[in-house]
Amino acid sequence: LTIDLDQQSLSNLVGLQTTEGFADAERVYKDGGNSKSYAVIELDSGLSSAVAKGAPVSAMSVDGDAVTGVMYQDYSAGETNIKIQYDISDDATNHVKCKIGGLPMAEQVEGGCFQGGGEITIDNEAYTYNYNVQTDNQNGRTLRGFSTAAKKKMYDCENCPYPEHNAFFEYYGIHDYGDQWVSAALDGTAVSGFNNYNANFNSYGLEGRAEAAKKGSAYVNVHMYVIREFRDAIDDCKAGKFKDNDDAVLAWDEGVAFYAGSLEGTDGSGSGVMPMALADKRCQNYKTCGALGNEVSGVAKVNIDLFKLFQSGTAEISQKKCSDLEKTVATISSKMYIPLIQGTMRYAHSVGTLGEGEKAKSEGATFAFAVLPMIANCDTNAAKTIAANMGVGASSTRYADVVNAFESTYSCLGISQSDVGRLWSVVDNAPYAVRDAGPASTFSMIGAAVGAVASTVFAFAMM
Repeated sequence: LTIDLDQQSLSNLVGLQTTEGFADAERVYKDGGNSKSYAVIELDSGLSSAVAKGAPVSAMSVDGDAVTGVMYQDYSAGETNIKIQYDISDDATNHVKCKIGGLPMAEQVEGGCFQGGGEITIDNEAYTYNYNVQTDNQNGRTLRGFSTAAKKKMYDCENCPYPEHNAFFEYYGIHDYGDQWVSAALDGTAVSGFNNYNANFNSYGLEGRAEAAKKGSAYVNVHMYVIREFRDAIDDCKAGKFKDNDDAVLAWDEGVAFYAGSLEGTDGSGSGVMPMALADKRCQNYKTCGALGNEVSGVAKVNIDLFKLFQSGTAEISQKKCSDLEKTVATISSKMYIPLIQGTMRYAHSVGTLGEGEKAKSEGATFAFAVLPMIANCDTNAAKTIAANMGVGASSTRYADVVNAFESTYSCLGISQSDVGRLWSVVDNAPYAVRDAGPASTFSMIGAAVGAVASTVFAFAMM
């Protein structure tokens, strides 16, 4: 599940701000390297009989040690092209001894890969095989795949569309909106096929493109897939799937794992790069850290609340309380958007009030990209105001307009002013001023009325 190691690699590579770094980052984004590693081998003679997914496999590694894995899928007798998933350990950073995929050479781990040829035992029967260690060791889970699989896993699936993805699809008009954003940022090209909020990353240098790529990957692709896992758990719960490999418990645990990432460590004190880490960063800016949400350091209150909800979800699955699980997921979904709102408003202040440049503009644009469809679902006028102020190439940014637009939708989103807070000045020990936004202040009245209706409709969809 260590997809966060891919995210860390991508972030480090774009952080080099070189064309070579961006090219390497794009390969990591598309091809992975750290999650669900598998080898594609060619048997010299076909399987003597059918072999089931999960059947044991063993052979010698490049380093000359024994290496084990399992069949990636079911195979029929006679097949020769075989996919084998490597076994993993509990060591987060060295969970698998074969890491190739799209990783740059400096990050690859080849020693634990199957040798380039020789004898291999599949389901207790010996065969001979060959393959290319560099090109045939791939990954079944990638940052890009979280987005490109969205239509299949969040829209066309049974009991779909899932409401969060559907809101994004209706706003952007395509299912792989996250991949379109990240790929364009990596390539320095334009996203022009959205219904709303198109972006031309050719207007940014490497610094701005880096922020759009790494934040889009973590806070759009991963964020939505976390919610997808929780909604899949609801489906499995209702279907009575409590023992299969893709059952409710596994889906739930994967959602939590993707939210936190392996780099957080066992107690959350590590250096994470996933949504959990973002929440802990933003609470410092909004004085929403700690159990009471009134501190400027420590664990974000939203993370404290979310992990209580994660525990509740686990209990509800074990007790087969699927209706209660639905309510828990709806609450989780709402709270997960808090750090994205905080991020957008923070950079509205950085750009609009402090006059910061490309880096801050790109960060603000990407945070807005990650939450705008949820705002539009509540109030289209509020979304238009945020988009006009925060979009790539925005002519101007007014902090007050952005704050007022967001705050008008909180009740609809299922969150509160105290959940989000206000951008906090440590020097003044007070929130930064949000001056009257003039006509936009009417959001506080219009948004409340529209939001009440939209909240009822969306809440119904989430049940």
